[in-house]
Amino acid sequence: MTASSALAEAVANATGRSVLGARPTAGGSINDAWTFELEGGERTFVKTRADAARGEYATEAAGLRWLAEPGAIELPAVLAVGDDERGPRFLALEWIEEGVLDGPGAEALGRGLAALHATGAPAFGASPPGAPGGGFAPLRIGPLSLPNDPAAEWPEFYVRSRLRPLVARAAERGALSAPGRQAVERVCERIGDLAGPPEPPARLHGDLWGGNVLAGADGRARLIDPAAYGGHREVDLAMLRLFGAPSPRVFAAYDEAAPLADGHEDRVALWQLFPLLVHAVLFGGHYGQSVEDAARRYAG
Repeated sequence: MTASSALAEAVANATGRSVLGARPTAGGSINDAWTFELEGGERTFVKTRADAARGEYATEAAGLRWLAEPGAIELPAVLAVGDDERGPRFLALEWIEEGVLDGPGAEALGRGLAALHATGAPAFGASPPGAPGGGFAPLRIGPLSLPNDPAAEWPEFYVRSRLRPLVARAAERGALSAPGRQAVERVCERIGDLAGPPEPPARLHGDLWGGNVLAGADGRARLIDPAAYGGHREVDLAMLRLFGAPSPRVFAAYDEAAPLADGHEDRVALWQLFPLLVHAVLFGGHYGQSVEDAARRYAG
């Protein structure tokens, strides 16, 4: 597979640097990912997709800048965004030389997440400043778009803008059984009793599974591929535990810096319903059963 001449030209024009070479690289299950060699010896990571929606990569770029703004944790710098109506759409990011997350790096990740969440957001559902569509633009996760209409309380937002839109789509594509849908609906009805004490809106990464924590050669973490919005901080932490959790030192350092509310361990699977539903909609397979299993824990 070779990068198209149109993509290479678009990256060169947007960065102001000639493209000397390109090769495919690992980059997830939704986008095509490339390493581009630029004039002067610099490399850049480029993600692209033929059917990417207008504004998708601009939204991600806004999220990266918003999460980086407090200086609490490192994220790759945005080098260029291609969002032209006719040309290829892409996001070009600072290249991160990969390594392994070491012990001090794990603790720094926990403290950094606590500090990032504490910087807050204007409301539940708030979008990153500069995101196309304004202050409460829809949340984009690959081809999915979810409403971000603001809500005064997190439980209302979680049900209205996360669970119910996704459970309907999962059922429509046949990825969720009728009993599974009923279990999720029961969770929605009981959310006020399940969600724990009120929390202010946190500045969330929004798609914080382990694959979106990239360790650099220095042993420290960088966050990549955000779907950032204002939400409940326990959601980021629950997702981080979903597909292979990092070192327990991450969570211990977080809790030391910003202790979580009582009962947070009992709510982990409740918040994991959201990413599990996303996966059921996008990939089907066993994820529908995982949704049903998690929902049954809370359906009463």
